[in-house]
Amino acid sequence: MSGATALMASDTPDAGGKPRKAPNAFRTISEVADELHIPQHVLRFWETKFPQVKPLKRGGGRRYYRPDDIAMLRRISDLLYIQGYTIKGVQRLLREGGGRLADDIPPATPDERAAAEAERTAAPQPDAPSQLPMPGLIGPVSSNPATARPRGEPSTQAQLVQAQLAQSQAECARLRALLAITLRDLEALRAELKR
Repeated sequence: MSGATALMASDTPDAGGKPRKAPNAFRTISEVADELHIPQHVLRFWETKFPQVKPLKRGGGRRYYRPDDIAMLRRISDLLYIQGYTIKGVQRLLREGGGRLADDIPPATPDERAAAEAERTAAPQPDAPSQLPMPGLIGPVSSNPATARPRGEPSTQAQLVQAQLAQSQAECARLRALLAITLRDLEALRAELKR
């Protein structure tokens, strides 16, 4: 393949028309938030709880995440949101693993899951988000329907729950479609690697 016809990963445009970064390139916090589907404020909060995540900070406080930071954040997200660990549980796993998280960590125990649920629904703290939001899903129903709904939205608690359930189901369908596309792309890459 000649140099003129070979494209570098950073020269190939993504779906938005922007050049894709190389796999080992540093990422900004907005790029990491988009990739992991985690709000930026949660990523900044996790930096305070998990010292193993150490993005480079440049002028003006801009953060640049290394591929290892992103892998650690992805694993933390999985342990918190999917496997049901608390922040303290993940901190314990990091201590026990010498600052690393093994790939074969079992799901959290029922007690750990209950503590994680309590952690998510705990009263807001002044310097931290009130909850760790599940990426792509909506938050809990407010106990005060008058303050929880925008004008023109359902007014009873039952209607609010139904509306949120419908939104959650639509979001789950969207995420399933994205996963199906990702799986198809990965299978195509695997077939390409086997050649």
